[in-house]
Amino acid sequence: MAKEVRVRFAPSPTGALHIGGVRTALYNYLFAKHHNGKFLLRIEDTDQTRYVEGAEQYIIDSLQWLGLIPDEGVGFGGELGPYRQSERKEMYKQYVDQLIENGKAYYAFDTAEELDEARANAEANKETFIYNWSTRNKLKNSLSLTNEETKELLDNNTPFVVRFKIDDERTVLLDDMIRGKISIDASTLDDKVLFKSDGMPTYHLANIVDDHLMGISHVIRGEEWLPSMALHELLYDAFGWEAPRFAHLPLILKPEGKGKLSKRDGDKHGFPVFPMEWETEEGIAKGYKQEGYFPDAVLNMLALLGWNPGTDQEIFSLEELTAAFSLEKVSKSGARFSPEKAVWFNHQYLQQKTVEELLPAFEEVLKENGIEANVNLDKKVIELLKERANFVKDIYTQGQFFYIAPSSYDEKAAKKAWKDDSKVILTSFIDVLNSSEFDADTLHDAMANFVTVQEIGFGKIGMPLRLSLVGALQGPDVPVIMATLGKEETIARINKIIEVLG
Repeated sequence: MAKEVRVRFAPSPTGALHIGGVRTALYNYLFAKHHNGKFLLRIEDTDQTRYVEGAEQYIIDSLQWLGLIPDEGVGFGGELGPYRQSERKEMYKQYVDQLIENGKAYYAFDTAEELDEARANAEANKETFIYNWSTRNKLKNSLSLTNEETKELLDNNTPFVVRFKIDDERTVLLDDMIRGKISIDASTLDDKVLFKSDGMPTYHLANIVDDHLMGISHVIRGEEWLPSMALHELLYDAFGWEAPRFAHLPLILKPEGKGKLSKRDGDKHGFPVFPMEWETEEGIAKGYKQEGYFPDAVLNMLALLGWNPGTDQEIFSLEELTAAFSLEKVSKSGARFSPEKAVWFNHQYLQQKTVEELLPAFEEVLKENGIEANVNLDKKVIELLKERANFVKDIYTQGQFFYIAPSSYDEKAAKKAWKDDSKVILTSFIDVLNSSEFDADTLHDAMANFVTVQEIGFGKIGMPLRLSLVGALQGPDVPVIMATLGKEETIARINKIIEVLG
């Protein structure tokens, strides 16, 4: 691979960036970095009717949150810009003119009504209408009209489009880096519109010209673009340019396996399909960031949706992914999305992080719940509860009682834990606590000694004590809870349950 590797992620700002798009960006990024190449961000906004305010910034913010930082592109600078297609529109006309001059493209003046009529006639004859070699000479274009007629229409500013003239006598041989060799009979292709009379190119022309001018060496994109590959190869050929290598990625499928993963699946099953929250008139669509996922866990999960390293390794840092990644190991078939696996990845990443690494995110959760940070306590709570947590917010959910004393007690738990003698037992135990050191080991021994002296089962003290501290029969070891809460708070909570249930 002697030529410098240059790849691009080229989304359209028509809404939130779907995780299928994020995976395309990730694979482009990994491929570029693996080959010491460049990763570009280009915004393809030629279709201004579908432009959505805020979508472009959302794409940039999402890439930054995930750590997929482009080397060049919108918001990131570079010498081959502008990287926003709407700012490049002046440059496309010269390329269209070049194709027309070389007989590779032509003006078409057919109105929408005329084309509808042609379609209706074809349908009446049980045929499919295609604007190509079989129909172009019967339609209103510069191939069927004389030069004078064409000039007159242009001089009168008659609306037109420019169509690519497909050479119907050739077979297009394609070589996709994921799907292998493909052969397409050009006579089955239609003469695609490349340029409209409003001066805007269509996706196909802008895409090819921009990729050429930006030195793109490899086009890695979703499989929905596979049907366009033959046209794009023919366009490169028509310009006399060397085409990049193409690679078409498999779909990310619904959890049940059939069909492409969509926002509707996320809404239905309650999982995010966007990297960050996205607000529309219909409401707020969930984002991985706001749901508490770590960006590196999201990338790790997405990398393995369609790519297999060939080993049993599942946890990869971005550096490890970069070192291991190759397009040869990307699957042709779709990859089923698993919401459970996404949570599993986040759990793995949470376990790998130190208390110090988790502290800022945990204190943010506390703040959202109106609780002031207390570094010593917060660290202890993380240490105690992180093992069972999938998300940082779970640590708070499971350890809320460390910050807020129970004001009521779980009914089922109270029935099980609170007996006629519980008040007497806990009152006696307060005396033990008053004279005890308040570390977990000492408190454990104090409880063990208490049940021996009182000649009672451990549950007689353990269960009502836990209920008093937590409000339910859950949480870490009781001596650990007491040591974390401290003597004053522990005794206050015991007195409270005696007052409420005694």
